[in-house]
Amino acid sequence: MKTLQKFAIASAAAILLLGLSGCTGLSSQEKSTVIGAGVGAVGGAILTGGSPVGTVGGAAVGGVIGHEVGR
Repeated sequence: MKTLQKFAIASAAAILLLGLSGCTGLSSQEKSTVIGAGVGAVGGAILTGGSPVGTVGGAAVGGVIGHEVGR
């Protein structure tokens, strides 16, 4: 189980880094939203042991927080 959790975290981090490379044309607020969603997804995955619901929930909460911080 720990190997699967480590793989999920590493995969999420790699996807986040690759996704951020496409953010050159985004506004500051949009970048904050994307970064917040990525960090929230990783945090949700860690806190729930890789649960898909926790990952999606973390992404949603992180995206909202990133959106508000980017204002």
